[in-house]
Amino acid sequence: MSRALLVGLTFLVAGRTLAGGPQAPAAPGTPPPHVDFRERATPYAGPGRERPEPAGVSEVLVGYFGPSDPAHPEGGDLWVAARMAVDAANRQGGYHGKPFRLVASWSESPWQAGISGIARMVYQEKVWAILGGLDGPTAHLAEQVVAKARLPLVVPSSSDRTANTANVPWIVSVVPGDHLQAPVLVDALALRTDTRGFAVVSLDDHDARTFVAELSRALKRRQLGPRFSQVVPAGATDVAAAARQVVADHVAAVVVAAAAGPSAKIVRELRAQGFTGAILGGPAMGRRQFAREAGKGAEGVLFPLLFDPVAAPRSFVVEFERQTHAEPDYAAAATYDGMTMLVAAVRSAGLNRARIGDALHDLAPWTGVTGTITWDRMGSNTRAVDLGTIHNGHPARVHH
Repeated sequence: MSRALLVGLTFLVAGRTLAGGPQAPAAPGTPPPHVDFRERATPYAGPGRERPEPAGVSEVLVGYFGPSDPAHPEGGDLWVAARMAVDAANRQGGYHGKPFRLVASWSESPWQAGISGIARMVYQEKVWAILGGLDGPTAHLAEQVVAKARLPLVVPSSSDRTANTANVPWIVSVVPGDHLQAPVLVDALALRTDTRGFAVVSLDDHDARTFVAELSRALKRRQLGPRFSQVVPAGATDVAAAARQVVADHVAAVVVAAAAGPSAKIVRELRAQGFTGAILGGPAMGRRQFAREAGKGAEGVLFPLLFDPVAAPRSFVVEFERQTHAEPDYAAAATYDGMTMLVAAVRSAGLNRARIGDALHDLAPWTGVTGTITWDRMGSNTRAVDLGTIHNGHPARVHH
């Protein structure tokens, strides 16, 4: 692909993505849709399955959209986990003796350069599938390319279900979506609040907004509402004002919706300001980065638990700890599962993009290190979510 075409695709996709995103709720009295594709997905019925496997292939290339540096603060563990799955597959003979190899692409400014990298993997490197997207926005970036290229995409660690509701049949997500996590958190919140009420502190970014939207729906079903909501600008270095408001209002509990780093910062500030109530949060509190940066302030926080290291296969945990000197979190474990499923799909379908997409759906229910993976009609994992906490610096299941 020429550089000009890559640049053109970048601007085209970025423009479409900026114009997209979650839709506003329908006005009261709006007639129901004729077809709700959240309940009735459209299977792919186009060409591609008839294509024979190409000759002369010496290795099986799989795209990886994420940082390929093990030291990267957000994506390093995911890269290690993906490599672990590839190494295990190659020790088992690869694909008919041909080794699997990851082709990585990433940019710290994904809206500017990320699309070009994905397009290069798809059209120049000619990968058979892509694993990746660190969060909702980067998953949507990858979605825009694979939707046109008819290329399987496995989103490992994003819980933003709007990538799935785009109704692209060859996109699947490994972790359960926010719509399954929020009710678990609201149930825990209802038990820990009283007449003093609760507050919501969220970051002004895509993933926090989508999580808060699902949280609001779950709260409405329980007829609960916060005393106040505070939105912290994305990239803000000072969260003291938000913490002071929470403490001044004497609420019984606070829900924090932000990525791992900002969540840690907000929790540290809440503890420093003397807040003694319950602190709940989104799945990012299960990331290793959160526990490390929040320190003692992380003890006792409550969040949707997407991975329990105690229940995971010991071989996976030991090998990950050997390579990183740390315990895997849900994002690393889900990345390992995603790559392992892609390997199985290739082995089942052969080197054919359309059939690999079919095989990914046919593999479910799949038992991985994170638990059972079963797709709904949108390709989102339907596994039930448990409540977790941080105990002695590590994520743990809350036993009722």
